[in-house]
Amino acid sequence: MASPRVVIIGAGFSGICMAARLRAAGIETFTIVEKASALGGTWRDNTYPGAACDVPSHLYSFSFSLHPDWSHRYSAQPEIEAYLLRVAREHDLLSRIRLGTEIASMRFDEAAASWTLRTVRGEAIVADVVVSAVGQLNRPALPAIPGRDEFQGPAFHSARWRHDVDLAGKNVAVVGNGASAIQFVPAIAPRAGRVTIYQRSAHWIVPRGDREYAQWERWVFRRAPAVMRAHRSSIYWRLEFNVLGLKPDGWISKFGEWRARAHLEDSIPPGPLRELLTPDFAIGCKRVLISDDYYPALLRESVEVTGAPIERVNDDSVSTADGVRRPTDVVIYATGFQSTQFLAPIEIAGRRGIRLHDAWNEGPEAMLGMTVPGFPNFFMTYGPNTNLGHNSIVYMIERQARYVVECVRALASGRIDWIDVRPEAARRFNRELQAELARTVWARGCSNWYKDASGKVVSNWSGSTQSYRRNTERVRWEDYDTGRRGRSEAEVSPVPNARVRV
Repeated sequence: MASPRVVIIGAGFSGICMAARLRAAGIETFTIVEKASALGGTWRDNTYPGAACDVPSHLYSFSFSLHPDWSHRYSAQPEIEAYLLRVAREHDLLSRIRLGTEIASMRFDEAAASWTLRTVRGEAIVADVVVSAVGQLNRPALPAIPGRDEFQGPAFHSARWRHDVDLAGKNVAVVGNGASAIQFVPAIAPRAGRVTIYQRSAHWIVPRGDREYAQWERWVFRRAPAVMRAHRSSIYWRLEFNVLGLKPDGWISKFGEWRARAHLEDSIPPGPLRELLTPDFAIGCKRVLISDDYYPALLRESVEVTGAPIERVNDDSVSTADGVRRPTDVVIYATGFQSTQFLAPIEIAGRRGIRLHDAWNEGPEAMLGMTVPGFPNFFMTYGPNTNLGHNSIVYMIERQARYVVECVRALASGRIDWIDVRPEAARRFNRELQAELARTVWARGCSNWYKDASGKVVSNWSGSTQSYRRNTERVRWEDYDTGRRGRSEAEVSPVPNARVRV
């Protein structure tokens, strides 16, 4: 296979990274398919007021395309979206992106050792390699609340913000109080007539400590890239140290809880509101949130937080289990994403027609979060068990892109046409991974979006990003079957270990 045809699904951080690394490795036969009308992924979709990243900007960017002109320590959505567009332009990727192309299904042809992808419009796209870059946080989750569809006013998810809806003077119901809500509530509270936050459970919140980069700092970063890299490295190692907080009851966890509790007590006076905002689970079990302005926003006379469960959404109000019915003009759902349904709703069929949905009947899992037995030449970025609770996902994405490039280079060598992770290798990896996850704070009793319905942690990596780096330093070819197109399964052969530098 002289030049594998690579299709990358998704044009967010993962897709742009994958394409840029393929090009850097001299592999030009790739296409990015994107269902939306623009690139950007999460940072195209989430345009709610106050949307920003909770990882410092200089680390939430590619190591091969640093940006000296971030305006703030934590930059806002428009800057991040603009950064992705700049990277795509710098690496001449725009002409390789097919916008408005949504994949409905894909099937592996064993005789041809190729994938046929079908779009929602019925078009067929043939590829030798498919890389999923669809991410984990792209399909909004809406709660099953009685009467939800009966509400007569505007109602929308925070990831599908209705900018045409004027909130001035309106009674706004915010369902949820997670990472999105703590950003947009302070932004809408000053102009809304009344904001009611329907909280299911409290979250641990630590100070954000955001600030603007001074002009002289940006000047130094532009003229002395080594200083910028050192600044980025210092952020990385500080965050990497927080991996110690994944161990329940360790001193890092205790310090983190003390810090979060102090932030709450410094911000909210003693009383019912502080009690309502105090979590009843170990810090880290749910995502730790960062904010400087959420607590102050809750002290406004026009803002109310209730912990009473929603009983019903009526045509013009929201009723809670404590018997209170609050008049409502607008409902905003800040209820997160369908994070554990990887790749849905794409129908994927691998060798012998096995469906990925069936292969994952005990929960999504993949070798290093990237490959699944029975699905040759199919790779995932930001797949199962590669999310983080302490550092930048961009680091993980770059490691995955490097790994996939090594596999594509092996295919391009002409010695093999397909690569398929061995079932026993994948089982061993996931067995050890789940054993490690069972010892982390995520396995504690709280509910979180890291787990599937059975309680299995399917989203997060079990340790440090350095441990992931060591695991992905090279492809362990002994963990893979390889072969030529048209040959039987018995005629598989290994390929030599090799390192790749891109």
